[in-house]
Amino acid sequence: MKLTTIGIDSAKNVFQIHGADERGTAVLKKQLKRDQVVPFFANLLPCKIGMEACGSAHYWARKLQALGHSVQLIAPQYVKPFVKRNKNDAADAEAICEAVTRPNMPAVPIKNASQQAILSVHRARQGFVKARTAQANQIRGLLAEFGIIIPQGISHIAKRVPEIIEDGENELPGSFRLLIQRLVDHLKVLDQQVGELEREIQAWHRENEASKKLAKIPGIGPMTASALVASVGNARSFRNGRQLAAWLGIVPKQHSTGGKATLLGISKRGDTYLRTLLIHGARAVIRVAERKPQPDAWLGKLLTRRNKNVAAVALANKNARTIWALLAHDRAYESDYRMAA
Repeated sequence: MKLTTIGIDSAKNVFQIHGADERGTAVLKKQLKRDQVVPFFANLLPCKIGMEACGSAHYWARKLQALGHSVQLIAPQYVKPFVKRNKNDAADAEAICEAVTRPNMPAVPIKNASQQAILSVHRARQGFVKARTAQANQIRGLLAEFGIIIPQGISHIAKRVPEIIEDGENELPGSFRLLIQRLVDHLKVLDQQVGELEREIQAWHRENEASKKLAKIPGIGPMTASALVASVGNARSFRNGRQLAAWLGIVPKQHSTGGKATLLGISKRGDTYLRTLLIHGARAVIRVAERKPQPDAWLGKLLTRRNKNVAAVALANKNARTIWALLAHDRAYESDYRMAA
């Protein structure tokens, strides 16, 4: 039995293994418990292993790579077409084993522990931001029930609510005043958590050379740069900048047939968080460009013939390609690079 390819369908406690030889014939079907995975693969000769990019996949990829195996993470939507029968662990493992043998199968970059740690900080901050927005909207909605309207924006709540609570002429019940004060205190705690996590991200950014390099691109700040560096990993896993832009979902979706090319809106594939950061950064650049008497030539021409939203996505796409060039070729950002070339 000579294994060349193995597909692993992972779960919390049970791992289904499907192994095939160089001809694609199944030679191994086995179920392992969690504590049996590392000893089992430590006794195998190095081979190619495929896994779905799901929970704990990056952890197991690092473990298996340390044992000398070649590991490729595959997005679940690319594995599904290879499932030949009803869904179960054995069928999924077989599908993964077959999918990883495809030469053009897109791979998910394997993240190291440091990258996963800073991305966890980003996710935690994003959760606190959502909770803060929800809390602010709840306060605004409860006060609206008593005829008190607060303008949009979290900053208005910190300014107006203390005055409303202290105002004795608005006829608010005492218990309701205490409730609003409690919600405002909770809002302050959430805002404090967001600020602390942002400072932690900025500290990581200042210590990472690649992140500082990306922050020199207009529209890319410490938040976007740190998230991209941690998510992309090795930029050479993408053949070119367009592949990175497609991975982020900021390229047109195609629906072409019969030799007629039809391009739709952006595909919105990949990480929504990264795509949002890039597009919001592009919007900031456009706002600044509109106030300049002589904006950037490329962006100025684009704004004359396209809507601002379209221009923001186009600029985000351009920044994604620039990011790939800087990371893949270890270059520094030059604003006049095209003219120098």
